[in-house]
Amino acid sequence: MSKLRSSPTTRVVAALVAGLTVGIAISASGNTSLFAIAAAAEPIGTIWINAIRMTVIPLVVSLLFVSIASFADVRSACRLGGRAFALFAALLVASAVLAVLTVPALFTWLPIGASTTAVLAQIPASSAVQAQAHQLPTFAQWLTDLVPTNPIRAAADGAVLPLVVFSVLFGLASTGIAADLREALVRFFRAVSESMLTIIRWLIVIAPVGVFALILPLAARMGASTVGAFGYYVFVLSSVLFVQTLALYPIAVIAGRVPFKRFAQGAFPAQAIAFSSRSSLASLPALLEGAEKTLKCPSEVAGFVLPLAVSVFKINLPIVWLAGAYLVARLYGVPLGPSQVGLILTASVFLSFSTPGIPMGSLFVLAPVFASVGLPVEGIGILIAVDLVPDICKAIANVTGDMAATVVLSRQHRARDVARPSDR
Repeated sequence: MSKLRSSPTTRVVAALVAGLTVGIAISASGNTSLFAIAAAAEPIGTIWINAIRMTVIPLVVSLLFVSIASFADVRSACRLGGRAFALFAALLVASAVLAVLTVPALFTWLPIGASTTAVLAQIPASSAVQAQAHQLPTFAQWLTDLVPTNPIRAAADGAVLPLVVFSVLFGLASTGIAADLREALVRFFRAVSESMLTIIRWLIVIAPVGVFALILPLAARMGASTVGAFGYYVFVLSSVLFVQTLALYPIAVIAGRVPFKRFAQGAFPAQAIAFSSRSSLASLPALLEGAEKTLKCPSEVAGFVLPLAVSVFKINLPIVWLAGAYLVARLYGVPLGPSQVGLILTASVFLSFSTPGIPMGSLFVLAPVFASVGLPVEGIGILIAVDLVPDICKAIANVTGDMAATVVLSRQHRARDVARPSDR
């Protein structure tokens, strides 16, 4: 019982309930002093999110470099990377199919009232969203941007995918230098990754404070209007993401050849961290431990695929972007036709590789997509405001997808190892 009380999940749930309860009570009271206190808590939540975001770049670069530099066979690393991206793309296409089959039909019943629209529309887009409201890049532009002209600039801009490309090339290049020099680099980047993982563990401990500080001002601002359109959106999106998460289990069992119970046991610790932190990146230590110790995945596969997956693979994105687009379209009275839906889903597959694994990371990339389909960019402020519960479901779907992909790729890796001697 004491372990249950002290678990990260239990503490975060308590903080979530407390933030909602206190916030709604402040809204009902109409007391301006209490409103000011609730607003003063918001920067604390923002600081917590920013603290998680600051670990993304050094952790991704260091983990990928160490994994690739430690490969005995460079060609094996290249093959594994190619298979990983092919599997990620296939799972994203399947997610887009699930989105188009469920989201449009479910959102035809979205209840929209004038009062709800008025309250939600008062929430502006954040400055970060406004700054990214430019045109959607063409495929040629997206392809060109994969190779950064300045990796330091890419790191400063938070451009994850170009930085992944640089890290992979850097790691591959290190395999061609003297062993003592390569070992010095590996030791350095291993120290960096361990330090970042320690910071993430600290942030998980204070997650309840961050969650409370984020939900309190939102609940105080919206009060009882959290029911209705907001509640329906949260329920529908969370339900579809739950279905997606469940669908990943048979993929792991059938394609990865692991027992259902063992996969569930291996994925659960990472899912609990994802629940509490709303970050697939924060779940990386638990993912690595579950993959290697519980699911017995080869360390070279888990060490390479999981850092790559938490960096660039967001299996929930087609569902989340389409649901967000339908909510904003209904709120602002903008028609959403088949061509707009197709563009949103296509962009979600390509741009998912540029989305950081942090709380609300996918929403900050959504601005140019909205601008391209004629949806008001300020609607993203609404999605951010009501994203707490869906973001939990997104993170859980992401880490489950990361673990399922690792299991499948581990099975392929073992099969190649078995087949290799007979090929000689």
